[in-house]
Amino acid sequence: MSDTANAPIKKPAARKRPAAALAAAVAPTPPTETTPLKANPKRPLKQQIAAHPTTPAKDSSKAVSKDKPSAVPARPKKPKLVRDGFTMPKDEYARIDELKLRCAKLGRPAKKSELIRAGLAWLHGATDTALLAALKAVPTLKTGRPKSNTAV
Repeated sequence: MSDTANAPIKKPAARKRPAAALAAAVAPTPPTETTPLKANPKRPLKQQIAAHPTTPAKDSSKAVSKDKPSAVPARPKKPKLVRDGFTMPKDEYARIDELKLRCAKLGRPAKKSELIRAGLAWLHGATDTALLAALKAVPTLKTGRPKSNTAV
């Protein structure tokens, strides 16, 4: 056997590049239309698409005129929703289904919460005497959850 088979292989010396060329090679390229979108399993796809610029960034040194009002009005904040539970007799609860069917026949399907909110709006606009008359027509119930009817 020859000695060259056991001799360590020497790698050729790396060429030294100027510092400016090295910095340009390491610096990230500005995003353009051809920059591919990389998949990130930790972020939803809609957020990735929204965050990924498709065109080069505009020069921010240009002055924006303050004379023109914004074409897009600010969106109003959504009201905070509250979940709540309540107890009512079965016959009054059945009226909700009757009202839902009635609304569907009129061409305006309604949800249970919409009917309750419409009733609240109607009572809110009613006179004091009409409000008191509506309250007298409704019997008072015990608060809390009803006891189960199954007795062993």
